[in-house]
Amino acid sequence: MAQGFDPAAATAAYLATLPPEAHAKATAYTQGGHWLLLWGTLVSILVAWIVIRSGVLVRVRDGVERTRPRPWLAVAAVIVVDSLVEGLLSIPWDAYAHWWREKSYGLTSRAFAGWLSEHGVQMLVGTIQAVILFSLLYWAIRRAPKTWWIWSSVGVVGAFILFMVAGPVLIEPLFNSYKPAPPGPMRDEVVAMARQVGVPSDKIVIYDGSKQSNRYTANVSGLFGTARVAMSDVMFKKDADLAEVRGVVGHEMGHYVRGHTFAFGLAYGLLALAFFFLVDRLFPWTARMLGAKGVTGLADPAGLPVIGVILAVLFLIATPLTNSVARIAESDADRFSLEHFNEPDGLATALVKTIEYRAATPSRLEEVIFYDHPAVGTRVRRAMDWKATHPKAPNSSPSA
Repeated sequence: MAQGFDPAAATAAYLATLPPEAHAKATAYTQGGHWLLLWGTLVSILVAWIVIRSGVLVRVRDGVERTRPRPWLAVAAVIVVDSLVEGLLSIPWDAYAHWWREKSYGLTSRAFAGWLSEHGVQMLVGTIQAVILFSLLYWAIRRAPKTWWIWSSVGVVGAFILFMVAGPVLIEPLFNSYKPAPPGPMRDEVVAMARQVGVPSDKIVIYDGSKQSNRYTANVSGLFGTARVAMSDVMFKKDADLAEVRGVVGHEMGHYVRGHTFAFGLAYGLLALAFFFLVDRLFPWTARMLGAKGVTGLADPAGLPVIGVILAVLFLIATPLTNSVARIAESDADRFSLEHFNEPDGLATALVKTIEYRAATPSRLEEVIFYDHPAVGTRVRRAMDWKATHPKAPNSSPSA
């Protein structure tokens, strides 16, 4: 351990770089976000109930199949109408949760018109994805009514991988511009880091994340030839230095090298297996409770909102599980960054800048239930513990 270095005191010093009022604001934002999970689920149930009781999807199905059965067309037509109606009914809630609230906490500078236009594009993309996924789901239900939930869970893994491959090429460019990191010391260092751990060195990009949000963030997306590490321009607007870039990009490279995307795909597949099994058992009862008149059974696409209600409740209940899976991966990525690039102070400095949207010191129970990343206080302390046992050589260069 470095002589005279106290990890606990160093952690406290990092957290103290933000004034108490900033921590209080972050806590209010974060804990308010916990309630959004419940209210968002209730809103989705209410919207689904309105659609079900209106009978609009039954009429769409009957109109498509008036002369003869056309299950594929009926499914597609129902999904498009359901996505449109539910999307429009949900706009007030979405505007509050994803624009007004972000605006009130200073986490976005975007005008409402800009948010609304992008929300429309998201609805369109979501509708296309839903047509693909639910068409295959209903096909599985028709072909294997007893075991559809098994085959469909396998399909979820395949769809997850497919969308991950396609995301950087087909979806993400609809919302942001992605450009290679410009020439200079930062790019040279990141290229050296990529070569050190076997990450494609031409896949390090900067995107205009400030267009949507003022959050200090980076991410890894894509798979195989489309995989890339992307840094929001907000990082540099908030004065990220080379040490921060090394810490943050090292973290994102950890996701890539450790294969976390595949782990997430497997986890979602197992979750889908359990969820679809429960959908199979709960659908008749839920349809009766919601008053789904005219819905003939699970294979009837007019019952899509019933499936949506069941899944919404199940995802809410599974929040601690899904967050814990993500939190484990995030911890592993932090560890990868420290082990390979040894920038505990750069990582800690970057983490402190994320406190504005993720309170630093929640209770352990709150963290387990609601946090998809380890608490910032915990992560900074781990970085300081690492620093205590892995001191850098004096005057060592970043790439040493």
